Amino acid sequence: MDLITVDSKQAIKVLPQLVPDAACFRCDVCCRFPEADSFLRPYFTSQEISDAVAHGVPESFFPNKAGAQVDLVKNSIGEGYLCPAFDSKSGLCGIYDVRPLDCRLYPLALMWDESGREVQLGWDSKCPFVRDSPSSAIREYGDRVAAFLADEAIVEAIAAHPRLIGRFQEDVVVLKTIPHLTVRLGPKPVDPRLRPLRLQDAVGFAKALERAQVIGHDRPAAFAFSYHYIWTSLLPYWWMESDHTLFLFAESPDGWFMPLPPLGAGPLDQAVEEAFVLMRSWNGTSSVSRIENVMESQRRLLERDRIQFRRKEGDYLYPAEALVALAGDRYKSQRALCNRVARERVITSEPYRAGHQAGCTLLYRRWAEQKRRRTLDQMGALLLEDAEMAHALVFEKHERIGLSGTIVRVNGDIVAYTFGYWLTPLTWCILLEVADRSIPGLAQWVFRDTCRTAMAQGAASINAMDDAGLPGLRAAKSAYHPTAVLDTWTITRTTT
Repeated sequence: MDLITVDSKQAIKVLPQLVPDAACFRCDVCCRFPEADSFLRPYFTSQEISDAVAHGVPESFFPNKAGAQVDLVKNSIGEGYLCPAFDSKSGLCGIYDVRPLDCRLYPLALMWDESGREVQLGWDSKCPFVRDSPSSAIREYGDRVAAFLADEAIVEAIAAHPRLIGRFQEDVVVLKTIPHLTVRLGPKPVDPRLRPLRLQDAVGFAKALERAQVIGHDRPAAFAFSYHYIWTSLLPYWWMESDHTLFLFAESPDGWFMPLPPLGAGPLDQAVEEAFVLMRSWNGTSSVSRIENVMESQRRLLERDRIQFRRKEGDYLYPAEALVALAGDRYKSQRALCNRVARERVITSEPYRAGHQAGCTLLYRRWAEQKRRRTLDQMGALLLEDAEMAHALVFEKHERIGLSGTIVRVNGDIVAYTFGYWLTPLTWCILLEVADRSIPGLAQWVFRDTCRTAMAQGAASINAMDDAGLPGLRAAKSAYHPTAVLDTWTITRTTT
């Protein structure tokens, strides 16, 4: 048996333990992480941070003293990263007696289900001990922990620190749902007119785009089903139809917003007014109510009192012919890098297939770690963490969401991949592109090869999407001399 201190009432509660100490000492899973910002890092509540600091963990490892995931340290005797409280030589936790609830629960885990709407308790299949234990013993243990989690003091502590409930993990085997935590922390019931965005909605989405007549050369990348569907692993997306107009909503932790303006043949200003009425009914007076990716041509239809406009980072648009040729002094550096990698390496490319998923996943993690080693601001780091789930969804479902992919090999190893879609009959949009950053010139070669393939299939323009407000990405995209950076806007509506 073990003890835990709960923040809210400072009460001492008993938490049963399943894995014996001897098994933990033999294990090489716990307290070790492959990436510096792994989403599996333990979360510490404010009281647990104070306890950890009192037992020798430097305060600097906790970015938010009110509650945070702990920062990790590089493993000095092996690969990956470690919890700063863990001694890899002895295999001991330096704060074992005051370790956080997140650690005490393990090998069980609290997580949201795949839809993000229900709290579940499961066991982590990465733990060797429970993997080899009888299923009946694990179920019995799950029942005991579920009873522990029903204690009001524990519920209060988790409600004060909702990040103790992790995101959905496929390798966690669900034991049971935890309804009292779902009721306490789950999202409010959605409007019955809303439907979750599913793969089968792609056809209806395309028809709505046709009705809205957003098919010109200035159409942003966001006006495509795949652009939004890949993020459903991170945010719930919902849609509804009203008067032959499609309304697409995303449900963020802060409230509801529209990632696209309404799509229909009717007056846009009336549909926008209806959208803000809906969002106000769900969000109240919160400033989260907004409509993103409003086109410049649509802006002119919406300039009126109470509508406020904020410019977004726009998509970069290039002539395909220029990116294929890379001719002249303006493309001298890109051309030289392409020539260098082609001279130094044997590069081959082929269409993406399901069998490439494991190799592409490993490449993404290597590429992300390469980027983290450079100076990344907080936004860049968050984008990397969020993007991994989106890339994983693309690997699995690319064909069903209208994406085409290509992988690139050097010496048989996958060193790059790219996925994109036809935004208009003459515009190819590059949705994802990852290239091993340790190979000079590879990214430039892959970009040119993608443009060559698109042009051979009829593309006149290449849309490389926006720069997400990242200075390095902005510089890289600008270096290819876009013919346009499409103006797009986020709009809000004042209530008075």
